[in-house]
Amino acid sequence: MSNEDSRYEAVRSRDARFDGAFFFAVSTTGIYCRPSCPATTPRRRNVTFFPTSAAAQGSGFRACRRCRPDAVPGSAEWNARADVVGRAMRLISEGVVDREGVRGLAARLGYSTRQVQRQLNAELGAGPVALARAQRAHTARILLQTTGLQAAEIAFAAGFASVRQFNDTIKEIYALTPSELRAARPGRTARFGLVAPYATTGVLPLRLAFRGPYAARQLFDHLQRRALTGIEDISGEVGARTYRRTLRLPNGTGIAEVDEATGDGWLNCRLHLTELRDLTTASQRVRRLFDLDADPYAVAERLGEDPVLARLVAQRPGLRAPGAPDPHELAVRAVLGQQVSLAAGRTLGGALVAAYGEPLPEPVGPLTHLFPRADDLAQASLAELGMPESRRATLRTLGAALADGTVPLDAGVDRDQAEHALLGLRGIGPWTACYIRMRALGDPDVLLSGDVAVRAGMRRAGAPTAALAAHAHGWRPWRSYAMHHFWNVPTTEPADIRPPTTESTGP
Repeated sequence: MSNEDSRYEAVRSRDARFDGAFFFAVSTTGIYCRPSCPATTPRRRNVTFFPTSAAAQGSGFRACRRCRPDAVPGSAEWNARADVVGRAMRLISEGVVDREGVRGLAARLGYSTRQVQRQLNAELGAGPVALARAQRAHTARILLQTTGLQAAEIAFAAGFASVRQFNDTIKEIYALTPSELRAARPGRTARFGLVAPYATTGVLPLRLAFRGPYAARQLFDHLQRRALTGIEDISGEVGARTYRRTLRLPNGTGIAEVDEATGDGWLNCRLHLTELRDLTTASQRVRRLFDLDADPYAVAERLGEDPVLARLVAQRPGLRAPGAPDPHELAVRAVLGQQVSLAAGRTLGGALVAAYGEPLPEPVGPLTHLFPRADDLAQASLAELGMPESRRATLRTLGAALADGTVPLDAGVDRDQAEHALLGLRGIGPWTACYIRMRALGDPDVLLSGDVAVRAGMRRAGAPTAALAAHAHGWRPWRSYAMHHFWNVPTTEPADIRPPTTESTGP
């Protein structure tokens, strides 16, 4: 929404489509809210709009206790944008400022700290420190309301430098002390916020927000067909499945459990973390995997302009483009899947995990390992995989490039530069580089024009395949979602996503 009158109309209609896209604050109450807040609509002259919750907090407004604006899904704009602001927002959500400071953020972006500060303030009304502070406060609220941890433990787990800083921030943002905020934990009838029971020892129950419809069945099908033995598991019947996987995190390890059944705009998730400091990073990685910050309304509006895609969008509202919890892992798995069937790629991945994965201290059911580190693969023989030596050499080359940073793959990387670096590795061609860009880097606008499964899905749906790149220009900036719709066109066999036959030659 480009003007304030349009935003006010969204507030008047309590339009949840714009939760997370902007926030509004009321001067007479000193409170800021999400657009769908059920409270009485304030008068227009008393309303100010902000692009982020941090900007509202920086202007002296506190979070509404009724609609909990800090619990909204993230803006899809940050995934779509390739500029420094979009890249910075992705890194901040990963907890980079908490771990590395503003200097670390700026170094990753390739800008000076002053440039980063200026651009974020100019566009978002808040700098990196304020944006990270708002995220820490949200993490602290989750821990206060879902665990029995002491306040001091929560303060440092959320990333605060001191208990005093934690107390002051919580009181400023929520107008409550930490003890009062814990006592104000929302009940089961609350419309917004966390309503899961208190965590059992070592388990953090979360409800991960998303906007609009959510095609959970298709996403869980996608994950189930690709689940690697040892690091992933899906159990239960369709419609009530639970996905579990191991996570390698900055300070420790974790296991994420996500339920297929969706509530009123939430996915139920449970995190088992060896270090609570990893909560922000772990939750963000799960969000990326399940594409929870997508804007299905914007996707449907653009793709609906294509007659064939309009029909597919209507059949599968809220279809997501799965991301990846670990970019390095996804890159390795993409190479493993070159020139083989989906089942064969899964078998190779399981063999790689068994041979080179890091065993968990204690297995948790079928979850036994973490995915291998890139540097462990750089010098490995990989003989256990039974692959051609040329493919094993590609895996070693990729592992070395990921380990030494020749190919940077993180939340804030320049996607064009990352793709170019991948194409510079022998054995990696355009399909693999673009697939990694789409899933590992979360680019919503990737077109695998040579993908045989996309073209097969288009033919089954009755879409023209001639001059695909030109035809797909009208799908931008959501071409990744268009491909997922064509991959999900029914067939007698699940469509394998595989590269064209020329991929294995590489550059």
